[in-house]
Amino acid sequence: MSPSLLVTGGTGTLGGLVVPLLRAAGHDVRVLSRHPRESSAGVEHVAADLLTGDGVERAVAGAGTVLHLAGGPKGDDRATANLVRAATGAGVRHLVLISVIGADRVPLGYFRAKLGAEEAVAGSGLPWTTLRAAQFHDLVLTVARKMAALPVLPAPGGLRFQPVDARDVADRLVELVLGAPAGRVRDLAGPAVHGMDEILRDYLRATGRRRPLLPVRIPGAAGRAYRAGDNLNVDTADRGRRTWEDFLAERLGAVVG
Repeated sequence: MSPSLLVTGGTGTLGGLVVPLLRAAGHDVRVLSRHPRESSAGVEHVAADLLTGDGVERAVAGAGTVLHLAGGPKGDDRATANLVRAATGAGVRHLVLISVIGADRVPLGYFRAKLGAEEAVAGSGLPWTTLRAAQFHDLVLTVARKMAALPVLPAPGGLRFQPVDARDVADRLVELVLGAPAGRVRDLAGPAVHGMDEILRDYLRATGRRRPLLPVRIPGAAGRAYRAGDNLNVDTADRGRRTWEDFLAERLGAVVG
């Protein structure tokens, strides 16, 4: 019998954490990714292209629950619409989506596409659950690494993050996947809010580097949204357990703070 649980993006940062948790809970899993991979015990890999829709119906066939983790810098709304069409035709009983805090407030293409994905799921007619999460520690670390390669680090004023550990998000998603459809659930953010200048200084200290920071201003509507904290949820979000400082120390082997 083929697995009744499909995970899109199951080979990415989040999927690489979720799939083992689902297996540990006793579930066989089908993983959809763009490129073919060898299947293993309890994990069936299928190749499909969510952006074009090629192979998606075949991947969804027989799945009772779909966890949609696949995403990219653009096109998430179109990819999700293709998945929704296939899931509707296959009679999927629960569609779970990961989205981002501020999807309806930050005027950038990435956030707009995430909002479009949310709308496609909510309007699908299928039982659904959507979790908005903050930016992952992994992404914040990647940004800090790239910026630290510059001789002078731009420090956008008012830019703050509430980074959450991908492992905390994975734990929550598994609970949602194994539970009943719940609509939009409480957001999930990290334990604390950090300014971009603070994040950069933490990274420089952890790596033993010295770089001057140059305050800059993010222009336009996006700058106003970030200064207003539209990418944050400090009031009603659930909080992950693992802090940015602990994550950085774990990854870089240095004490931060």
